Amino acid sequence: MDIEIREFITYLHNTKKTSANTEISYQRDLKKMAEFLKERGIRNYKDVKELELEGYISYMEREKFASSSISRSVASMRAFFQYLWKEGVIAEDPADNLKPPKVEKRAPEILTIEEVDKLLQQPKLDTPKGIRDSAMLELLYATGMRVSEMLHLQIFDVNLQFGYVVCNENGKERIIPIGIPCKKAMERYLQTARTVFVKDEKETALFTNCSGKAMSRQGFWKVLKGYADDAGIKRDIAPHTLRHSFAVHMLQNGADIRSVQEMLGHSDISTTQVYLGMNMNKMRDVYMKTHPRH
Repeated sequence: MDIEIREFITYLHNTKKTSANTEISYQRDLKKMAEFLKERGIRNYKDVKELELEGYISYMEREKFASSSISRSVASMRAFFQYLWKEGVIAEDPADNLKPPKVEKRAPEILTIEEVDKLLQQPKLDTPKGIRDSAMLELLYATGMRVSEMLHLQIFDVNLQFGYVVCNENGKERIIPIGIPCKKAMERYLQTARTVFVKDEKETALFTNCSGKAMSRQGFWKVLKGYADDAGIKRDIAPHTLRHSFAVHMLQNGADIRSVQEMLGHSDISTTQVYLGMNMNKMRDVYMKTHPRH
């Protein structure tokens, strides 16, 4: 049963051009499903019926899996069995009618403008590490790009003369402008700190660790968490927090939603509208506190 999963992941990679993170998630979900089926004596996908898959969903619910995890597993199973059906491996698709549990959407955590300012002031600019960290934090907040997108940037993706970065993710390219503080932080990093870390001229990753290799997501997470603690930020900060904060602050200061959608790289504007709703909540709070006849 593992062979079919590997072939499916290869299909996603070669045909659908999915990201490495997406492929890892699919593989993890499907391997857990396969283990569940094997424990119940099912060792061929031709023998899998809708009842077995519903049983797996019920098992995850009993084991208190998060609704979001179950929903992702259902999506993985639907995509996998549809692939097997199209390839002629199975005669019927047992996952066609599977329904994920309803997931309660939580508003993303954002920082206030004051908290962002305090966070960005934490790196010490008298060390190469501090200069690098300052450039990373400034770039994330200036562009709203995903952490994975920032970590995939190459040195030739940055144009400081005209003040923009070129973001490439899954074959899609977008150009995002950067402001003066970010531009200065990037110039300082490229002129003084990057050469301290990078000894191999063939290394083109924009941001590297202290060994001169491309910065990992885990490495950046430690950097962010450390500075958040130093800044006294008590809320649950995550790698995407600066992205969420960027979007809400842009809307609060008058940016139109289409421009924010383009900068964030959302294919569907409904994804961006989550931030518009948060902006409306902020305006409502301000109104209730300040209007004389509220």
